[in-house]
Amino acid sequence: MNSIIRNIVPLGSLLVSVLALALAVWISPWWLILLLVTVPLLAFSLYDYFQKDWTITRNYPGAARIRWLAYDLRPFLRAYIVEGDLEGKPYPYEARNLVHARARGQTDTHPFGTERDVEGAEYQWVNHSIAPAEHPEKSPRVTVGNDQCAKPYSASVLNISAMSFGALSANAVEALNLGAKQGGFYHDTGEGGFSRYHQSHGGDIVWELGSGYFGARDDAGNFDPELFAEQASRDQVKMTEIKLSQGAKPGHGGLLPAAKVTEEIAETRKVPAHQDCLSPRGHKAFSTPAQMMEFAARMRDLSGGKPVGIKLCIGQPHEAFAVVKAMQKTGIYPDFVVVDGAEGGTGAAPLELSDHVGMPLIDGLVLMRNALVGAGVKDKVRLAASGKVYSGYGLAQNLAIGADWCNAARAFMFSIGCIQAQRCHLGTCPTGVTTQDKRRQRGLVPEVQGPRAARFHAKTLEALADIVAAAGLEHPSALQPHHIVHRTAVREARTIDKIYPFLPANILNDDPGSTDYADWWEAADADSFKPRIDLDAKRTSLHHKAELKEA
Repeated sequence: MNSIIRNIVPLGSLLVSVLALALAVWISPWWLILLLVTVPLLAFSLYDYFQKDWTITRNYPGAARIRWLAYDLRPFLRAYIVEGDLEGKPYPYEARNLVHARARGQTDTHPFGTERDVEGAEYQWVNHSIAPAEHPEKSPRVTVGNDQCAKPYSASVLNISAMSFGALSANAVEALNLGAKQGGFYHDTGEGGFSRYHQSHGGDIVWELGSGYFGARDDAGNFDPELFAEQASRDQVKMTEIKLSQGAKPGHGGLLPAAKVTEEIAETRKVPAHQDCLSPRGHKAFSTPAQMMEFAARMRDLSGGKPVGIKLCIGQPHEAFAVVKAMQKTGIYPDFVVVDGAEGGTGAAPLELSDHVGMPLIDGLVLMRNALVGAGVKDKVRLAASGKVYSGYGLAQNLAIGADWCNAARAFMFSIGCIQAQRCHLGTCPTGVTTQDKRRQRGLVPEVQGPRAARFHAKTLEALADIVAAAGLEHPSALQPHHIVHRTAVREARTIDKIYPFLPANILNDDPGSTDYADWWEAADADSFKPRIDLDAKRTSLHHKAELKEA
Protein backbone atom coordinates (compact mmCIF):
# COMPACT_ATOMS: atom_id res chain seq x y z
CA MET A 1 0.00 0.00 0.00
CA ASN A 2 2.85 2.40 0.81
CA SER A 3 4.43 1.69 -2.56
CA ILE A 4 1.15 2.43 -4.30
CA ILE A 5 0.80 5.73 -2.43
CA ARG A 6 4.39 6.76 -3.20
CA ASN A 7 3.94 5.94 -6.90
CA ILE A 8 0.40 7.26 -7.25
CA VAL A 9 1.34 9.71 -10.02
CA PRO A 10 3.00 7.23 -12.45
CA LEU A 11 0.44 4.51 -11.68
CA GLY A 12 -2.45 6.93 -12.07
CA SER A 13 -0.98 8.34 -15.30
CA LEU A 14 -0.52 4.81 -16.69
CA LEU A 15 -4.06 3.81 -15.74
CA VAL A 16 -5.66 6.92 -17.25
CA SER A 17 -3.54 6.51 -20.42
CA VAL A 18 -4.72 2.94 -20.89
CA LEU A 19 -8.31 4.01 -20.23
CA ALA A 20 -8.01 6.88 -22.71
CA LEU A 21 -6.72 4.51 -25.42
CA ALA A 22 -9.57 2.10 -24.76
CA LEU A 23 -12.20 4.84 -24.86
CA ALA A 24 -10.65 6.22 -28.07
CA VAL A 25 -11.08 2.81 -29.70
CA TRP A 26 -14.56 2.11 -28.31
CA ILE A 27 -16.18 5.54 -28.23
CA SER A 28 -14.33 8.48 -29.79
CA PRO A 29 -10.75 9.48 -30.76
CA TRP A 30 -11.27 12.71 -28.76
CA TRP A 31 -10.38 10.74 -25.61
CA LEU A 32 -6.77 10.77 -26.85
CA ILE A 33 -6.56 14.40 -25.67
CA LEU A 34 -6.07 13.02 -22.16
CA LEU A 35 -2.72 11.65 -23.31
CA LEU A 36 -1.45 15.24 -23.62
CA VAL A 37 -1.54 15.34 -19.81
CA THR A 38 -0.90 11.76 -18.77
CA VAL A 39 2.03 10.92 -21.07
CA PRO A 40 4.20 13.89 -19.89
CA LEU A 41 3.33 13.04 -16.27
CA LEU A 42 4.32 9.44 -16.87
CA ALA A 43 7.58 10.49 -18.56
CA PHE A 44 8.49 12.84 -15.71
CA SER A 45 7.66 10.16 -13.17
CA LEU A 46 9.82 7.54 -14.89
CA TYR A 47 12.70 10.02 -15.05
CA ASP A 48 12.25 10.85 -11.36
CA TYR A 49 12.17 7.18 -10.40
CA PHE A 50 15.49 6.35 -12.06
CA GLN A 51 17.46 9.57 -11.46
CA LYS A 52 19.93 9.60 -8.55
CA ASP A 53 20.35 13.28 -7.64
CA TRP A 54 17.19 13.93 -5.59
CA THR A 55 16.04 11.58 -2.85
CA ILE A 56 12.46 12.79 -2.53
CA THR A 57 11.66 12.61 -6.26
CA ARG A 58 13.24 9.15 -6.42
CA ASN A 59 10.91 7.95 -3.68
CA TYR A 60 7.86 9.95 -4.78
CA PRO A 61 8.16 10.19 -8.58
CA GLY A 62 5.99 12.89 -10.03
CA ALA A 63 4.29 13.77 -6.75
CA ALA A 64 7.43 15.33 -5.25
CA ARG A 65 7.38 17.98 -7.97
CA ILE A 66 4.25 19.40 -6.34
CA ARG A 67 6.46 20.13 -3.33
CA TRP A 68 8.90 21.98 -5.57
CA LEU A 69 6.06 24.04 -6.97
CA ALA A 70 4.80 24.89 -3.48
CA TYR A 71 8.35 25.75 -2.43
CA ASP A 72 8.72 28.15 -5.38
CA LEU A 73 5.35 29.77 -4.69
CA ARG A 74 5.88 29.99 -0.91
CA PRO A 75 7.39 33.52 -0.79
CA PHE A 76 4.57 34.94 -2.89
CA LEU A 77 1.76 33.12 -1.10
CA ARG A 78 3.21 34.15 2.26
CA ALA A 79 3.63 37.81 1.25
CA TYR A 80 0.17 38.18 -0.25
CA ILE A 81 -1.98 35.84 1.83
CA VAL A 82 -0.35 34.71 5.10
CA GLU A 83 1.60 37.68 6.47
CA GLY A 84 0.01 40.30 8.67
CA ASP A 85 0.47 43.98 7.85
CA LEU A 86 3.31 44.33 10.37
CA GLU A 87 5.00 40.94 10.01
CA GLY A 88 6.84 40.95 6.67
CA LYS A 89 10.62 41.10 6.40
CA PRO A 90 12.71 43.00 5.62
CA TYR A 91 9.87 45.51 5.10
CA PRO A 92 6.32 44.73 6.25
CA TYR A 93 3.29 45.35 4.06
CA GLU A 94 2.50 48.49 6.07
CA ALA A 95 5.85 50.07 5.12
CA ARG A 96 5.65 49.09 1.45
CA ASN A 97 2.07 50.26 1.22
CA LEU A 98 2.91 53.61 2.84
CA VAL A 99 5.68 54.31 0.33
CA HIS A 100 3.57 53.19 -2.62
CA ALA A 101 0.62 55.32 -1.51
CA ARG A 102 2.73 58.44 -1.07
CA ALA A 103 4.59 57.89 -4.34
CA ARG A 104 1.33 57.51 -6.29
CA GLY A 105 -0.39 60.44 -4.63
CA GLN A 106 -2.94 58.23 -2.88
CA THR A 107 -4.18 58.77 0.67
CA ASP A 108 -1.66 57.77 3.34
CA THR A 109 -3.95 58.26 6.32
CA HIS A 110 -4.78 55.32 8.60
CA PRO A 111 -8.28 54.68 10.00
CA PHE A 112 -9.45 53.35 13.36
CA GLY A 113 -6.24 53.75 15.35
CA THR A 114 -2.86 52.08 15.48
CA GLU A 115 -2.47 48.36 14.87
CA ARG A 116 0.75 48.22 16.87
CA ASP A 117 0.96 46.70 20.33
CA VAL A 118 1.53 49.84 22.40
CA GLU A 119 2.35 47.69 25.45
CA GLY A 120 4.85 45.58 23.54
CA ALA A 121 8.56 45.75 24.32
CA GLU A 122 9.41 47.21 20.90
CA TYR A 123 6.92 50.08 20.87
CA GLN A 124 8.32 53.60 20.35
CA TRP A 125 6.84 57.08 20.37
CA VAL A 126 7.64 60.79 20.24
CA ASN A 127 7.02 62.99 23.27
CA HIS A 128 4.83 65.79 21.95
CA SER A 129 4.21 69.25 23.38
CA ILE A 130 1.02 70.90 24.63
CA ALA A 131 2.24 73.95 22.73
CA PRO A 132 2.88 72.70 19.17
CA ALA A 133 4.80 74.87 16.70
CA GLU A 134 2.70 76.77 14.17
CA HIS A 135 5.16 76.95 11.29
CA PRO A 136 7.57 73.98 11.14
CA GLU A 137 10.05 73.85 8.29
CA LYS A 138 8.32 71.98 5.43
CA SER A 139 11.45 71.15 3.44
CA PRO A 140 14.33 71.28 5.94
CA ARG A 141 17.89 71.37 4.68
CA VAL A 142 21.35 71.25 6.21
CA THR A 143 24.52 72.94 5.00
CA VAL A 144 27.38 70.48 4.44
CA GLY A 145 30.91 71.84 4.29
CA ASN A 146 33.35 73.02 6.96
CA ASP A 147 35.91 75.83 6.68
CA GLN A 148 38.21 73.57 4.62
CA CYS A 149 35.52 73.29 1.93
CA ALA A 150 35.22 75.92 -0.82
CA LYS A 151 31.81 74.86 -2.14
CA PRO A 152 29.38 73.90 0.65
CA TYR A 153 26.22 72.05 -0.33
CA SER A 154 22.71 72.48 1.04
CA ALA A 155 21.34 68.95 1.45
CA SER A 156 17.80 67.79 2.08
CA VAL A 157 17.27 65.80 5.27
CA LEU A 158 16.18 62.82 3.11
CA ASN A 159 18.16 61.62 0.10
CA ILE A 160 18.74 58.57 -2.09
CA SER A 161 21.33 56.25 -0.60
CA ALA A 162 24.12 54.55 -2.54
CA MET A 163 22.91 52.16 -5.27
CA SER A 164 25.14 51.36 -8.23
CA PHE A 165 24.31 51.23 -11.91
CA GLY A 166 24.65 47.51 -12.53
CA ALA A 167 22.92 46.63 -9.29
CA LEU A 168 20.07 48.85 -10.51
CA SER A 169 18.86 48.97 -14.08
CA ALA A 170 19.47 51.94 -16.35
CA ASN A 171 15.78 52.86 -16.21
CA ALA A 172 15.76 52.74 -12.41
CA VAL A 173 18.82 55.01 -12.17
CA GLU A 174 17.19 57.44 -14.60
CA ALA A 175 13.93 57.44 -12.64
CA LEU A 176 15.70 58.09 -9.34
CA ASN A 177 17.75 60.92 -10.80
CA LEU A 178 14.65 62.51 -12.28
CA GLY A 179 13.00 62.26 -8.86
CA ALA A 180 16.04 63.86 -7.22
CA LYS A 181 15.94 66.70 -9.73
CA GLN A 182 12.23 67.37 -9.26
CA GLY A 183 12.28 66.91 -5.49
CA GLY A 184 15.45 68.85 -4.69
CA PHE A 185 17.42 66.07 -2.98
CA TYR A 186 20.60 64.23 -3.85
CA HIS A 187 21.23 60.89 -5.53
CA ASP A 188 24.22 58.81 -4.37
CA THR A 189 25.81 56.87 -7.24
CA GLY A 190 26.95 53.90 -5.19
CA GLU A 191 30.42 52.53 -5.88
CA GLY A 192 29.56 51.44 -9.44
CA GLY A 193 30.56 54.77 -11.00
CA PHE A 194 28.97 57.97 -12.30
CA SER A 195 27.07 56.60 -15.29
CA ARG A 196 25.39 58.48 -18.11
CA TYR A 197 22.06 57.51 -16.55
CA HIS A 198 22.97 59.42 -13.41
CA GLN A 199 23.56 62.41 -15.67
CA SER A 200 20.37 62.06 -17.71
CA HIS A 201 18.15 64.48 -15.76
CA GLY A 202 20.61 66.68 -13.89
CA GLY A 203 19.67 65.68 -10.34
CA ASP A 204 22.22 66.46 -7.63
CA ILE A 205 24.86 63.74 -7.35
CA VAL A 206 27.03 62.43 -4.54
CA TRP A 207 29.74 60.38 -6.22
CA GLU A 208 30.81 57.43 -4.11
CA LEU A 209 34.23 55.81 -4.51
CA GLY A 210 34.69 52.34 -3.10
CA SER A 211 37.79 50.18 -2.97
CA GLY A 212 37.54 49.53 -6.72
CA TYR A 213 37.66 53.28 -7.56
CA PHE A 214 35.21 52.62 -10.39
CA GLY A 215 35.10 55.46 -12.88
CA ALA A 216 38.34 56.90 -11.47
CA ARG A 217 40.88 54.09 -11.82
CA ASP A 218 43.80 53.12 -14.01
CA ASP A 219 44.25 49.74 -15.69
CA ALA A 220 45.82 48.30 -12.52
CA GLY A 221 42.87 49.31 -10.36
CA ASN A 222 44.61 52.23 -8.66
CA PHE A 223 43.01 55.62 -8.03
CA ASP A 224 43.43 57.89 -11.07
CA PRO A 225 43.40 61.56 -9.96
CA GLU A 226 42.92 62.93 -13.49
CA LEU A 227 39.86 60.77 -14.21
CA PHE A 228 38.46 61.64 -10.80
CA ALA A 229 38.98 65.39 -11.27
CA GLU A 230 37.35 65.26 -14.71
CA GLN A 231 34.15 63.75 -13.31
CA ALA A 232 34.09 65.32 -9.83
CA SER A 233 34.42 68.84 -11.21
CA ARG A 234 31.10 68.55 -13.07
CA ASP A 235 28.47 70.94 -11.75
CA GLN A 236 26.04 68.08 -11.17
CA VAL A 237 28.41 66.42 -8.66
CA LYS A 238 27.80 68.22 -5.37
CA MET A 239 29.83 66.03 -3.00
CA THR A 240 32.13 62.99 -3.09
CA GLU A 241 32.25 60.08 -0.68
CA ILE A 242 34.76 57.39 0.30
CA LYS A 243 33.05 54.08 0.94
CA LEU A 244 34.82 52.04 3.60
CA SER A 245 32.06 49.48 4.08
CA GLN A 246 28.32 49.02 3.68
CA GLY A 247 25.85 47.64 6.15
CA ALA A 248 24.64 44.63 4.22
CA LYS A 249 28.11 43.16 3.67
CA PRO A 250 30.74 45.00 5.71
CA GLY A 251 34.33 44.08 4.96
CA HIS A 252 33.29 41.86 2.06
CA GLY A 253 34.15 43.66 -1.15
CA GLY A 254 32.44 42.01 -4.06
CA LEU A 255 32.68 40.44 -7.49
CA LEU A 256 30.57 41.35 -10.50
CA PRO A 257 30.81 38.23 -12.70
CA ALA A 258 31.95 38.58 -16.29
CA ALA A 259 28.48 37.78 -17.64
CA LYS A 260 27.12 40.96 -16.03
CA VAL A 261 29.99 43.24 -17.10
CA THR A 262 28.38 44.63 -20.24
CA GLU A 263 30.07 47.14 -22.52
CA GLU A 264 28.02 49.89 -20.90
CA ILE A 265 28.90 48.92 -17.32
CA ALA A 266 32.55 48.45 -18.30
CA GLU A 267 32.68 51.96 -19.76
CA THR A 268 31.13 53.45 -16.62
CA ARG A 269 33.46 51.58 -14.27
CA LYS A 270 36.58 51.86 -16.47
CA VAL A 271 37.14 48.10 -16.42
CA PRO A 272 37.46 45.51 -19.22
CA ALA A 273 34.14 44.30 -20.59
CA HIS A 274 33.07 40.66 -20.18
CA GLN A 275 35.63 40.00 -17.44
CA ASP A 276 35.13 39.53 -13.71
CA CYS A 277 35.05 42.93 -11.99
CA LEU A 278 36.54 42.79 -8.51
CA SER A 279 35.80 45.24 -5.73
CA PRO A 280 38.52 44.46 -3.15
CA ARG A 281 37.86 44.19 0.58
CA GLY A 282 40.05 47.19 1.37
CA HIS A 283 41.48 50.35 -0.20
CA LYS A 284 44.83 50.68 -1.97
CA ALA A 285 45.02 54.49 -1.71
CA PHE A 286 45.47 54.45 2.08
CA SER A 287 46.13 51.97 4.87
CA THR A 288 45.86 54.09 8.04
CA PRO A 289 43.29 56.55 9.42
CA ALA A 290 45.70 59.47 8.95
CA GLN A 291 46.37 58.48 5.34
CA MET A 292 42.62 58.28 4.79
CA MET A 293 42.25 61.89 5.96
CA GLU A 294 44.99 62.93 3.53
CA PHE A 295 43.22 61.05 0.72
CA ALA A 296 39.95 62.79 1.61
CA ALA A 297 41.69 66.17 1.45
CA ARG A 298 43.12 65.23 -1.95
CA MET A 299 39.65 64.29 -3.24
CA ARG A 300 38.28 67.61 -1.98
CA ASP A 301 41.00 69.54 -3.78
CA LEU A 302 40.61 67.56 -7.02
CA SER A 303 36.85 68.18 -7.01
CA GLY A 304 37.35 71.93 -6.80
CA GLY A 305 36.72 72.25 -3.07
CA LYS A 306 33.44 70.32 -2.87
CA PRO A 307 32.48 68.54 0.37
CA VAL A 308 34.01 65.11 0.87
CA GLY A 309 32.88 62.46 3.32
CA ILE A 310 33.28 58.85 4.36
CA LYS A 311 30.67 56.10 4.58
CA LEU A 312 31.01 53.08 6.83
CA CYS A 313 29.15 50.46 8.79
CA ILE A 314 30.47 50.66 12.35
CA GLY A 315 32.30 47.54 13.47
CA GLN A 316 35.09 47.53 16.04
CA PRO A 317 34.62 50.70 18.13
CA HIS A 318 38.31 51.59 18.38
CA GLU A 319 38.41 52.01 14.58
CA ALA A 320 35.71 54.68 14.65
CA PHE A 321 37.65 56.48 17.38
CA ALA A 322 40.85 56.09 15.35
CA VAL A 323 39.22 57.96 12.47
CA VAL A 324 38.39 60.81 14.85
CA LYS A 325 41.92 60.81 16.28
CA ALA A 326 43.25 61.01 12.73
CA MET A 327 41.18 64.16 12.20
CA GLN A 328 42.72 65.67 15.32
CA LYS A 329 46.26 64.66 14.38
CA THR A 330 46.21 65.78 10.74
CA GLY A 331 43.95 68.78 11.16
CA ILE A 332 42.00 67.48 8.15
CA TYR A 333 38.27 67.20 8.71
CA PRO A 334 35.97 65.43 6.25
CA ASP A 335 32.80 67.38 5.74
CA PHE A 336 30.53 64.47 6.68
CA VAL A 337 30.37 60.87 7.86
CA VAL A 338 27.58 58.52 6.75
CA VAL A 339 26.83 55.64 9.11
CA ASP A 340 25.31 52.67 7.29
CA GLY A 341 23.33 50.28 9.45
CA ALA A 342 23.89 46.53 9.31
CA GLU A 343 20.22 46.19 8.33
CA GLY A 344 21.00 47.90 5.01
CA GLY A 345 20.11 46.13 1.79
CA THR A 346 22.04 44.83 -1.19
CA GLY A 347 21.39 42.88 -4.35
CA ALA A 348 23.22 39.90 -2.90
CA ALA A 349 25.29 39.12 0.18
CA PRO A 350 26.22 36.04 2.21
CA LEU A 351 23.43 35.40 4.71
CA GLU A 352 25.85 35.32 7.63
CA LEU A 353 27.14 38.82 6.83
CA SER A 354 23.65 40.25 6.35
CA ASP A 355 22.41 38.72 9.59
CA HIS A 356 25.34 38.89 11.97
CA VAL A 357 28.16 41.26 10.92
CA GLY A 358 28.20 44.99 11.63
CA MET A 359 26.30 47.25 14.02
CA PRO A 360 22.63 48.03 13.46
CA LEU A 361 22.02 51.66 12.56
CA ILE A 362 20.92 52.96 15.97
CA ASP A 363 23.91 51.48 17.77
CA GLY A 364 26.37 52.61 15.12
CA LEU A 365 24.85 56.08 14.93
CA VAL A 366 25.09 56.55 18.70
CA LEU A 367 28.72 55.42 18.74
CA MET A 368 29.76 57.68 15.83
CA ARG A 369 27.83 60.61 17.33
CA ASN A 370 29.68 60.09 20.61
CA ALA A 371 33.04 59.83 18.83
CA LEU A 372 32.51 63.14 17.02
CA VAL A 373 30.92 65.00 19.93
CA GLY A 374 33.19 63.54 22.59
CA ALA A 375 36.29 64.49 20.58
CA GLY A 376 34.99 68.01 19.98
CA VAL A 377 34.82 67.81 16.17
CA LYS A 378 31.08 67.56 15.57
CA ASP A 379 30.93 71.27 14.66
CA LYS A 380 33.22 70.50 11.70
CA VAL A 381 31.84 67.13 10.58
CA ARG A 382 28.21 66.48 9.70
CA LEU A 383 26.68 63.09 10.48
CA ALA A 384 24.24 61.17 8.27
CA ALA A 385 22.28 57.95 8.85
CA SER A 386 21.52 55.30 6.25
CA GLY A 387 19.49 52.19 6.92
CA LYS A 388 15.84 51.16 6.56
CA VAL A 389 14.39 54.68 6.68
CA TYR A 390 10.98 55.03 5.03
CA SER A 391 8.79 57.23 7.24
CA GLY A 392 8.70 60.56 9.01
CA TYR A 393 9.14 58.79 12.34
CA GLY A 394 12.28 57.00 11.13
CA LEU A 395 13.71 60.34 10.11
CA ALA A 396 12.77 61.93 13.44
CA GLN A 397 14.37 59.13 15.45
CA ASN A 398 17.70 59.29 13.60
CA LEU A 399 17.80 63.09 13.72
CA ALA A 400 17.06 63.06 17.45
CA ILE A 401 19.97 60.69 18.05
CA GLY A 402 22.37 63.04 16.29
CA ALA A 403 22.14 62.61 12.51
CA ASP A 404 21.97 65.78 10.42
CA TRP A 405 20.20 63.98 7.57
CA CYS A 406 19.16 60.50 6.43
CA ASN A 407 19.64 58.44 3.28
CA ALA A 408 17.26 55.73 2.07
CA ALA A 409 17.75 53.11 -0.64
CA ARG A 410 14.99 50.50 -0.58
CA ALA A 411 12.29 53.05 0.24
CA PHE A 412 13.13 54.93 -2.95
CA MET A 413 13.17 51.61 -4.82
CA PHE A 414 9.60 51.04 -3.58
CA SER A 415 8.66 54.52 -4.77
CA ILE A 416 9.64 53.66 -8.36
CA GLY A 417 7.86 50.31 -8.43
CA CYS A 418 9.81 47.71 -6.41
CA ILE A 419 7.48 45.14 -4.79
CA GLN A 420 10.09 43.32 -2.64
CA ALA A 421 10.04 40.23 -4.85
CA GLN A 422 13.62 39.62 -3.67
CA ARG A 423 14.87 38.54 -7.10
CA CYS A 424 17.63 41.20 -7.15
CA HIS A 425 20.45 38.64 -7.27
CA LEU A 426 18.90 36.60 -10.08
CA GLY A 427 18.43 39.30 -12.71
CA THR A 428 14.72 38.47 -12.92
CA CYS A 429 13.28 41.47 -11.07
CA PRO A 430 9.60 41.61 -12.15
CA THR A 431 9.46 45.41 -11.99
CA GLY A 432 12.66 46.18 -13.93
CA VAL A 433 14.35 47.90 -10.98
CA THR A 434 17.28 45.51 -10.39
CA THR A 435 17.81 43.76 -13.70
CA GLN A 436 19.92 44.33 -16.80
CA ASP A 437 17.36 42.49 -18.94
CA LYS A 438 16.10 45.12 -21.38
CA ARG A 439 12.78 43.33 -21.80
CA ARG A 440 12.13 43.55 -18.07
CA GLN A 441 13.44 47.09 -17.83
CA ARG A 442 10.84 48.35 -20.31
CA GLY A 443 8.18 47.98 -17.62
CA LEU A 444 9.81 50.83 -15.69
CA VAL A 445 9.20 54.17 -17.41
CA PRO A 446 11.47 56.85 -15.86
CA GLU A 447 9.16 59.71 -16.83
CA VAL A 448 6.36 58.05 -14.83
CA GLN A 449 8.30 56.65 -11.88
CA GLY A 450 10.66 59.62 -11.37
CA PRO A 451 7.90 62.00 -10.24
CA ARG A 452 6.69 59.28 -7.87
CA ALA A 453 10.07 59.26 -6.12
CA ALA A 454 9.82 63.04 -5.75
CA ARG A 455 6.26 62.76 -4.42
CA PHE A 456 7.27 60.14 -1.85
CA HIS A 457 10.08 62.42 -0.68
CA ALA A 458 7.79 65.44 -0.33
CA LYS A 459 5.04 63.56 1.51
CA THR A 460 7.54 61.99 3.92
CA LEU A 461 9.00 65.40 4.75
CA GLU A 462 5.46 66.66 5.36
CA ALA A 463 5.01 63.82 7.87
CA LEU A 464 8.31 64.75 9.51
CA ALA A 465 7.17 68.38 9.74
CA ASP A 466 3.99 67.25 11.52
CA ILE A 467 6.08 65.31 14.06
CA VAL A 468 8.46 68.22 14.58
CA ALA A 469 5.55 70.64 15.07
CA ALA A 470 3.87 68.25 17.51
CA ALA A 471 7.07 68.27 19.57
CA GLY A 472 6.85 72.07 19.75
CA LEU A 473 9.81 72.62 17.41
CA GLU A 474 10.36 74.50 14.15
CA HIS A 475 13.20 72.47 12.58
CA PRO A 476 14.08 68.75 12.91
CA SER A 477 17.63 69.66 13.94
CA ALA A 478 16.13 70.69 17.30
CA LEU A 479 15.03 67.11 18.05
CA GLN A 480 16.92 65.57 20.97
CA PRO A 481 17.20 62.04 22.40
CA HIS A 482 14.72 62.84 25.17
CA HIS A 483 12.02 63.38 22.55
CA ILE A 484 12.07 59.67 21.58
CA VAL A 485 10.78 57.00 23.98
CA HIS A 486 11.30 53.23 23.72
CA ARG A 487 9.29 50.74 25.72
CA THR A 488 11.79 48.29 27.18
CA ALA A 489 9.29 46.14 29.07
CA VAL A 490 5.55 46.00 29.65
CA ARG A 491 5.79 48.33 32.65
CA GLU A 492 8.86 50.31 31.65
CA ALA A 493 9.54 52.96 28.99
CA ARG A 494 12.66 55.10 28.76
CA THR A 495 13.85 57.98 26.61
CA ILE A 496 16.75 57.12 24.31
CA ASP A 497 19.23 59.14 26.35
CA LYS A 498 18.46 56.79 29.29
CA ILE A 499 19.07 53.71 27.15
CA TYR A 500 22.22 54.71 25.28
CA PRO A 501 25.13 56.86 26.52
CA PHE A 502 25.28 60.37 25.00
CA LEU A 503 28.63 62.02 25.67
CA PRO A 504 29.07 65.74 26.35
CA ALA A 505 31.38 67.74 24.08
CA ASN A 506 35.15 67.19 24.48
CA ILE A 507 34.80 64.56 27.21
CA LEU A 508 37.06 62.15 25.29
CA ASN A 509 39.78 64.79 25.25
CA ASP A 510 39.35 65.92 28.86
CA ASP A 511 38.31 62.83 30.82
CA PRO A 512 37.92 59.70 28.68
CA GLY A 513 38.20 57.45 31.73
CA SER A 514 34.80 58.63 32.95
CA THR A 515 33.07 57.30 29.82
CA ASP A 516 31.91 53.86 28.71
CA TYR A 517 34.38 54.12 25.83
CA ALA A 518 37.60 54.56 27.85
CA ASP A 519 39.34 51.40 26.64
CA TRP A 520 38.19 51.83 23.04
CA TRP A 521 39.48 55.42 23.02
CA GLU A 522 42.79 54.31 24.50
CA ALA A 523 43.10 51.59 21.86
CA ALA A 524 42.44 54.01 18.97
CA ASP A 525 45.49 54.99 16.91
CA ALA A 526 45.54 57.68 14.23
CA ASP A 527 48.34 55.80 12.45
CA SER A 528 46.80 52.34 12.40
CA PHE A 529 43.43 50.64 12.25
CA LYS A 530 44.82 48.03 14.65
CA PRO A 531 44.37 48.62 18.40
CA ARG A 532 47.21 50.45 20.13
CA ILE A 533 46.86 48.32 23.27
CA ASP A 534 46.07 44.71 24.08
CA LEU A 535 42.28 44.95 24.08
CA ASP A 536 41.82 41.37 25.30
CA ALA A 537 43.82 42.04 28.45
CA LYS A 538 42.25 45.47 28.92
CA ARG A 539 38.68 44.24 28.57
CA THR A 540 39.35 41.25 30.85
CA SER A 541 40.82 43.56 33.49
CA LEU A 542 37.84 45.93 33.30
CA HIS A 543 35.41 43.01 33.59
CA HIS A 544 37.26 41.70 36.65
CA LYS A 545 37.20 45.11 38.32
CA ALA A 546 33.46 45.42 37.65
CA GLU A 547 32.87 42.00 39.26
CA LEU A 548 34.89 42.99 42.35
CA LYS A 549 32.94 46.24 42.61
CA GLU A 550 29.62 44.36 42.50
CA ALA A 551 30.86 41.90 45.10
